[in-house]
Amino acid sequence: MNDNITRVEHLTDDSGEVRELTAEDMAGFRPIGEVLPALAQIIQKRGKQKAPTKERVTIRLSSEVVEYFRESGEGWQTRLDEALKGYIADHRKAA
Repeated sequence: MNDNITRVEHLTDDSGEVRELTAEDMAGFRPIGEVLPALAQIIQKRGKQKAPTKERVTIRLSSEVVEYFRESGEGWQTRLDEALKGYIADHRKAA
């Protein structure tokens, strides 16, 4: 146990706050199953999505559009999706 405590201590700064992690820090981490096997068994793993409802795409948007939605906080991509769905609904009615 002391070995784990020593390893954690070097990840904090003089005030006790966790410092920014480096690639070297990340390389030294071990899987939770090795460090805390009992906890690893308790943590539920997310299963495969039965019916994906969204498709991952790459799209280039103007910075104005991205900034507007990002400024609205977490969930901005969902709100952008809803705005596009509204556009489709409006334009389907017109056709």
